[in-house]
Amino acid sequence: MNVHDSEQMAQILSDAGYVKTDKADRADVIIVNTCSVREKAAQKAYSQLGRLKKLREKRPGLVIGVAGCLAQEHGAGFFRRAPYLDLVLGTHNIHRLPGIIEEINNAGSRVVDTSFRESVRSLGIRTLPPDGDVSAYVTIMQGCNNFCSYCIVPYVRGREESRASGEIVDEIRFLADNGIREVTLLGQNVNSYGSTLSGDTSFPALLRMIGKIEGIDRIRFTTSHPKDLSEELAVCFADLDNLCEHIHLPVQSGSDHVLKRMKRGYTAGEYLKKIDMLRNACPDITITSDIIVGFPGEKDSDFQKTIDLMKEVRFDNTFSFKYSDRHGTASEGYDGKVEEGVKGERLSELQLLQESHSLEKNRGLEGTVKDVLIEGVSKNNDTDVTGRTRGNKIVNLAGDTGLTGKTVRVRIAQAYVHSLRGEIIQGEKCL
Repeated sequence: MNVHDSEQMAQILSDAGYVKTDKADRADVIIVNTCSVREKAAQKAYSQLGRLKKLREKRPGLVIGVAGCLAQEHGAGFFRRAPYLDLVLGTHNIHRLPGIIEEINNAGSRVVDTSFRESVRSLGIRTLPPDGDVSAYVTIMQGCNNFCSYCIVPYVRGREESRASGEIVDEIRFLADNGIREVTLLGQNVNSYGSTLSGDTSFPALLRMIGKIEGIDRIRFTTSHPKDLSEELAVCFADLDNLCEHIHLPVQSGSDHVLKRMKRGYTAGEYLKKIDMLRNACPDITITSDIIVGFPGEKDSDFQKTIDLMKEVRFDNTFSFKYSDRHGTASEGYDGKVEEGVKGERLSELQLLQESHSLEKNRGLEGTVKDVLIEGVSKNNDTDVTGRTRGNKIVNLAGDTGLTGKTVRVRIAQAYVHSLRGEIIQGEKCL
């Protein structure tokens, strides 16, 4: 979601006459867009700001700003940590960026705007990815009403707000008309889409509307909250040809005791029933998840229940993290904090197990033929191109950039933990 926020900031600055540059020492404006969900992401942002201090010393006229969730969380307090900053911009105020920069240049004053607004105007900013890209993000909602005990999102993104379905469909038609073939729908909890819109539509109904848009070959979405996952949504994976067979469904823990303290609103058993529902509707669906280890009060037996759940589900991949306090959340004040060393040991065990499951899943694809949408040059080898299957598996294969944007039939030759190696089936027509 932060990636799309950055795209929107770049778009409105471009509309205001600015031109992007890859060289920081040539920039007139640098905005560091931040995330505060995990401590590691926050530390990366602070490190980046520290590097910009030297650049500011060389170029006093450079405007440096911080935006995103950390900006929303700390507000004017950022000036104490980085006194060379010119602006701090909260999550509801992206649309104000060009005007604020003009104000700074004219008056020489520092600006903070972390106010929450009844309606987030930036949700409707249309962006086009760089030339040649065939995939794009589309925000369908912002904010969250769940207030999980560890999560800072409701405090920095605000309460839930859904966009009107007509606006979303119009934006995706615009993207399709400009060569986009794959869209990823964004929201903190897409399963509750429409709850703030009187008589508009549900998320499954929105998917069916988007599924009719000519030119959109693939639809993805993130993120789903398990407690709101409906059978109606599961059926969409069977019914909609352009809805990709992949879902990211964060479980966070396999222990009911921990899930209750997290205020997740479901039990491990209820989560497993949702997994069965998805696989019954779409047997080939790939399932990924988020898991937190070392949550306050997590005992060895609780952690073992997470391991047991992983062995039962056998996720295609997981994003796993050590718990860290986020300021202002309920769990910050919980007792039973787990020692860092114990958290590290648990994380290592969990990640080793996941690697074995990921490799097992990927090896099961060896010899099969998949449709792969080519996204561009591979990061690992500039003589290869890379793309993804409908199940969101990364595939690297020999080819040139002329394949970018095309869907090719690929036989999977070799599996690795995090990717696949494939070979184009000669004579097959590219789509």
